[in-house]
Amino acid sequence: MNRIFTILITVILFVSCKDEAKEASEITAETEAKAIKDSMDLANEMADSKPEQKSVKQIKKELTEKGFKTFDFVDESTQDTILMQQYFMVFLKSGPIRGQNEEESADLQEQHLAHLKKMYDLGYADISGPFGDDGDIRGVTIYNVPTLKMADSLASADPMVKAGRLEIEIHPWWAAKGYPLR
Repeated sequence: MNRIFTILITVILFVSCKDEAKEASEITAETEAKAIKDSMDLANEMADSKPEQKSVKQIKKELTEKGFKTFDFVDESTQDTILMQQYFMVFLKSGPIRGQNEEESADLQEQHLAHLKKMYDLGYADISGPFGDDGDIRGVTIYNVPTLKMADSLASADPMVKAGRLEIEIHPWWAAKGYPLR
């Protein structure tokens, strides 16, 4: 951050020195102030873009206040505190009503994908996807919500579920906060 700020100030000073060769009437205090303000705004934006590092204790407190279930433990090999959060894994299974024609099926699929995208965009679902076989369980969505009731409500709002083409099976599922898929 200091290095960026120093570079910005150096550029401003260089530009200012070049401008001194011009007529004095072209340079105003307002122009210089604007250049400095613009540089400061840029430096602040760059500083703000760095994600804030929260402690496990802070994250746990925030989740608990929102109604999420959590627990933590110390990893013996690293001595890091690992925070576990409860999610809800929703299995999307073949439903009893699968006799839609091709056009109805395509329309339902489009609505289904729009619903899943909306759940992701709103922060309710962290990951969704179909299974690669032709089994009874067609796909899965992991809901990042505090209660089973909320996960059930959101999953049941899926147009495929409403139409009976899919049905849901929900299970509480625990995962470590901040660990990516690999």
